[in-house]
Amino acid sequence: MNRVVRFLAFILCIGSLGFNGCQESSDLLQAPSSDESTPHSPEDWMYRQRAYPHGRIRKDIYLQAMHQWQALRNARSGGQQDWEPVGPLAIGGRITSLAVDPTDDQTIFIGAASGGVFKTTNGGQNWSPVFDGAASLSIGDLALAPSDPQIIYVGTGEANAGGGSLAYDGAGIYKSTDGGTNWTPLGLENSGSTGKMIVHPQNPDRVYVATMGELFANNSERGLYRTINGGQSWEQVLYISDSTGVIDLAIHPDQLDILFAASWERIRRPNRRQYGGTTSAIYRSNDGGDSWQQLSLPIAPNRRLGRIGLAISPVNPNRIYASVVDGDNDLLLGIYRSDNLGQSWTDLPLDGISQVPFMWWFGKIYADPVDADRVYICGLEVEQYRLGDEQWETIMRGSHVDQHVLYIEPDNASYLLLGNDGGLYRGTGDFTTTWTHFDNLPITQFYTAEIDFQQPSRLFGGTQDNGSLRRRTDSGQWEQILGGDGFVNLVDPSDPRFVYAESQYGNFRRSTSGGNQFSNGTPIESLSENRNWKTPVILDPNTPSTLYYGAQRVFRSTDRAVNWQAISPILANTPPGSNLVYGSITSLAVSPANSSVLYAGTDEGSLFLTTNDGNDWEPIDQNLPGRWITSISAHPTDQRVAYVTFSGYRWNDYLPHVFRTDDQGQTWTDISAGLPEVPVNDIVIRPDRPEELFLATDAGVFRSEDEGLSWSVLGQSLPKVVVNDLVYHQPTQTLVAGTYGRSMYQITIEDSPLAVDQQVRGLIQSARAFPNPFREQSRIRIVLEKAENLNVGIYQLDGRLVQTLHEGQLAAGVHEFSFRAGGSGSYICRIIGRESRATLLLSRL
Repeated sequence: MNRVVRFLAFILCIGSLGFNGCQESSDLLQAPSSDESTPHSPEDWMYRQRAYPHGRIRKDIYLQAMHQWQALRNARSGGQQDWEPVGPLAIGGRITSLAVDPTDDQTIFIGAASGGVFKTTNGGQNWSPVFDGAASLSIGDLALAPSDPQIIYVGTGEANAGGGSLAYDGAGIYKSTDGGTNWTPLGLENSGSTGKMIVHPQNPDRVYVATMGELFANNSERGLYRTINGGQSWEQVLYISDSTGVIDLAIHPDQLDILFAASWERIRRPNRRQYGGTTSAIYRSNDGGDSWQQLSLPIAPNRRLGRIGLAISPVNPNRIYASVVDGDNDLLLGIYRSDNLGQSWTDLPLDGISQVPFMWWFGKIYADPVDADRVYICGLEVEQYRLGDEQWETIMRGSHVDQHVLYIEPDNASYLLLGNDGGLYRGTGDFTTTWTHFDNLPITQFYTAEIDFQQPSRLFGGTQDNGSLRRRTDSGQWEQILGGDGFVNLVDPSDPRFVYAESQYGNFRRSTSGGNQFSNGTPIESLSENRNWKTPVILDPNTPSTLYYGAQRVFRSTDRAVNWQAISPILANTPPGSNLVYGSITSLAVSPANSSVLYAGTDEGSLFLTTNDGNDWEPIDQNLPGRWITSISAHPTDQRVAYVTFSGYRWNDYLPHVFRTDDQGQTWTDISAGLPEVPVNDIVIRPDRPEELFLATDAGVFRSEDEGLSWSVLGQSLPKVVVNDLVYHQPTQTLVAGTYGRSMYQITIEDSPLAVDQQVRGLIQSARAFPNPFREQSRIRIVLEKAENLNVGIYQLDGRLVQTLHEGQLAAGVHEFSFRAGGSGSYICRIIGRESRATLLLSRL
């Protein structure tokens, strides 16, 4: 029992599933029951904000948005700047499946929970993404055809039912006939997640697919599917219920019509989890799936069973192993062996297995390819058992916890591959040796990104499973600086010795050594309030020694997170009549133009403003969508202007996701036109050109150069993954994106030649036309250092005056003028004063 407790404390501490952090030792032994979950564990947090307020996402709306994004990216011409991956590579992320070419063990495919499929042809020295064009990069299972390894099937949608990749289920099955170069979608888009795929050993067109259905809704498109024509059509050959799918399969290696299938009753709602039931069972077919017989395990009738894993011994195919999770307490109920194809079963001991109360998170069992009496189970660790032993033996050393997939070379027992929540590992020799981590896979799931202003090559970010990370300036390597699940990371731009990092539920830490050591920085009073899975914390852009923290109230520290004081009343409450768990602040913003102006947004769509340092707060969310507020950004020079973004999907009517105010929230303008209707997770205003905006969305990054009047996909080669966070470094014009499943990317923002100030001198600090090129209207922005008498005119290229925009005195500051032109062609804007001159070239699309 002590070993169980020790491992439970360890797994909860590192935040593998995000149930609890390491704030206090008494928390380490607490975990959700099987029917309840914490308000914002990973899958909840990702899903809740997108499904609010309906409680689910319409799959057809999501797929429409993905197709719209693909069309927008395809419409972009070549020649634009490209995104550059900046790692990490060595940190890893969750591997859900892997497949090895049976004719060449140096060719390996791996499937990541939310990062797609990667391929290597040299044993893992180099990897290439080969699946980025698919509608979903969440991978459930991979299967190579044994008779032709150039034929590969991919089942999208992770079936593990937790860990944050499941805001979206999969988008069906894909097939490649050329080793992963090209892919064809094969349908089953509504089958949710893929538990297991088996390709017939002799016929690559005959494939069995176990599907679990949608995670957060009941649907009938679950069970076991079969194709006999390479995926041109599918037949549902085993269906139990609209809440019970099939999680695992096994096929007899000699009698190829004998199949085994494991069903799993699984019900998930935003405020409820039931990962077991009376319909979880093992089935056998003797005719290739045409008919099925439920098998009886030595378990009391009507017992609620959870996830079941299956494995047939290649050495003795009449022997089958089954691991069964208890549907009531999520621990292993038993591991069973049958030597007569499931007619009768014998239970094996459970002693020595590291049990944790979420054994459904793993669920795979493997028969040794050489020794029929040896079996392996993937759980918190990898453990082996040989018939006659008294207990299981832990056989992994030095790898990340939470094991999901194991490969043992049939003809070479020293060639082992292991996929877990930390990535991919290679084992050599027997299982007691140390495993070597593949440190070249960019599959880390980032929640946040941060740049050290004074050392811009030093990047930070908070990640799922792997804590808060820092990129070293000397080597470019990434290292963990804080455990748990990582969230807000902040670096004081005036003094980078002060670094802040956060783990789940607002456990906030402060460092005075650049992130080398941390001490507590959490507001004590906030511990009694609802705090979001990703609790917002920001620095005052004018005085970075001042921080703001959002729980249900807003807290402020003026001494770098040593002391805190509440400066607001309760702003976030559970919506009346709701049976869901909401009620926390999700976004904060301080105006760079006036630190007394502060915005706070909540998870149920409330938005508040104070203009007097928090003494008074007013709601300003009239006419805004009742959706989870993901980010707020205030204009760098105009305290009246701010932007707010929203998560969520429409149910029927159009749902805008980005709004602008020019009067501190008294009125709002929808600036979402042209964007795919997907959640927007962050908005960044370019400080030196505030009409230029960047959006992080569930469909990549978008850019506007005209305050949101028009949008375009930014850059090339960014994979189709959720981008959770953006951060911009003005001196180097670098934008960094934290992706959820493909690590971190950066791009250098190149200015359009027509957008660059031209021939500006005198009292004019800057002059800019935008959008440029323009369709119907362009705006001229002039920033004056001092008052000046100016003439602003638009001229044709031959010198003829088209329109006078202004003539007379202008005060110091920012001035804007609008110009609307008919026809086509280019124009000249001349700005002439006593001491100043500027010339701008305007081009009409």
